[in-house]
Amino acid sequence: MADKTLDIKGVNEPVPLLRTKKILGTMAAGEVLAVEATDPDTVKNFSSFCRQTGHELLESTEENGVFKFLIKRS
Repeated sequence: MADKTLDIKGVNEPVPLLRTKKILGTMAAGEVLAVEATDPDTVKNFSSFCRQTGHELLESTEENGVFKFLIKRS
């Protein structure tokens, strides 16, 4: 279950990544952020972002054009 949720459907990169980074910065280590986006670029960008920052990408799924991510704050 997520501690916070970010709905960024209809917004194109780089804005989704920037908003995600900003919210994660306000969260405590171990908390989980749920993100919903429609820009297909978020899939590769969020994966790279988590590898580079140490956050854990717990889940990355797509359903009807909506990409859903669960990111655990490091």
